[in-house]
Amino acid sequence: MAIDLTTPALLFSTISLLLLAYTNRFLALANVIRTLHREYQQNPDPIAAAQISNLRKRVNLIRDMQTLGVASLLACTVCMGLLFAGLEAWGKVIFAASLVLMVGSLAISLIEIRMSVGALNLQLCNMEQEPPRDDAPRAVSRIEPPK
Repeated sequence: MAIDLTTPALLFSTISLLLLAYTNRFLALANVIRTLHREYQQNPDPIAAAQISNLRKRVNLIRDMQTLGVASLLACTVCMGLLFAGLEAWGKVIFAASLVLMVGSLAISLIEIRMSVGALNLQLCNMEQEPPRDDAPRAVSRIEPPK
C-alpha cells in the first residue's frame, strides 16, 4: 500500500479538532469542580462527595485522553516528515503508531463520557428524592380567568 503526505494530513486536522474538544471538556469540568468545591465548603453533602470522587477520575481520564491525542499528533507530524524525506517504510510504521494512539485516546474518551452520564444520573436521582422547596419557581398558568 502506498502512502503519501495527504494520508497523515487528513488525520492531522482531525486530531487537532479532537484536542480542542478535549480541552473544552477539561475547562467545563474545571468550572464544575470549582463551583462544587465552593458549595461543598459551605454545605458538606454526601452527594457532593460522590461527585468529587467521580470528577477526580474524569479529570485523570481527560489528562490521559489529551496525552494520547498529543502523542498521536506528534507521531502524525513525524510521519509527514518521514514521508517528505522519502522514507515511506518508516512513515508507514509511525503512521500506524499514530492510529493506535488515536484509538487509545478515543477509547478513553468513551469511558469518560460514560462516567459523565453516571455523574448526571447521580444528580438526577438526588433531585428526584428531594421534596420541592417553598422558594422553588412555580408553573404559571397562561389561562386567564373569566371576566
